[in-house]
Parts: sequence; structure tokens; C-alpha cells
Amino acid sequence: MPETPIELYQPRGVSDLGQAQTGRLRVKLYGLVAAGREVTPEMRAVAVRILTDEVPAKVAAMGESNDLGFVIIHPGDGGVSILVQWWVQGSVLCQHFHRQLYGAAAPLETATRPAIGCVWELAIIDAERQAWCRTMMQADPEPERYLAMRLVEGAV
Repeated sequence: MPETPIELYQPRGVSDLGQAQTGRLRVKLYGLVAAGREVTPEMRAVAVRILTDEVPAKVAAMGESNDLGFVIIHPGDGGVSILVQWWVQGSVLCQHFHRQLYGAAAPLETATRPAIGCVWELAIIDAERQAWCRTMMQADPEPERYLAMRLVEGAV
């Protein structure tokens, strides 16, 4: 049997970093940190730049945006991942994924990498799916309630 990398599960901290907006797209901001890491002002600035400079064209190209979503800023063990997620067609989640290793001059090319997210990011994504179902997939959608619902701060 070939050897594959195994990582032992250790909870990571989750924090509420507020909200941001680009055009009509409003997003919740989450911090997700590995032990000994933190979301720095520089990481947050990169996330805002990605949200404002890269994501609007993708949202427009996809079309049928519900104008709501969330961003995960994740300083992990080997680098920083920034996941920008937005809802379309009432039930479909789209993603723009940015990953940069610590010390690297440029981010990894993500168009051909099939990654969706790591186990910790998936916990936030699942909480957001549940919030979406509870607040938006009903006869009277509640976008403000969706934006107010957060994964409880702590560890995942």
C-alpha cells in the first residue's frame, strides 16, 4: 500500500470578522486559524482585494447571483487560503479559491487544482449551507437574517 500523507485532527479557531460588500454582493467574513497563526491585517487586505478585484467578474459571468455569500480567511500550517463563496440560482454555491504558501512570491494556480476545501473550511461551508436553507430557501427569504447567522465562534 503506498504511503499517503496523514494529518492528525486538531481543532482550529473560528472568528467573526464582520461583513464586506462589493457591488451588490454582501458577504460574511470568517477567520479560521491553525495553532500559532492569526489573521493579519495584510491577509485581510488581500481578501478584500480579491473580493473587490477578482470576484465581481466571476459573479457576473456565472449570473443569477443571490448577492450573498461568505469569505473564509484561513492561515493554515503551510500557507493562507482565502475562499470567497457566493450563492446563485437560489441553491448553488460558487467559489473563488486563492491559496498562497508562506514565503511564496505568488499564489498557487488554482484553476486546475480540484480542491474544494480542507476539513476545517468544510465545517464553515456546512454551517453556511444550513443557514442558507433556514433563511433563504423559503417562501419569504430573509437575507438580513442570513447575514446575521454565524457559525458559533470557537473551534471546529
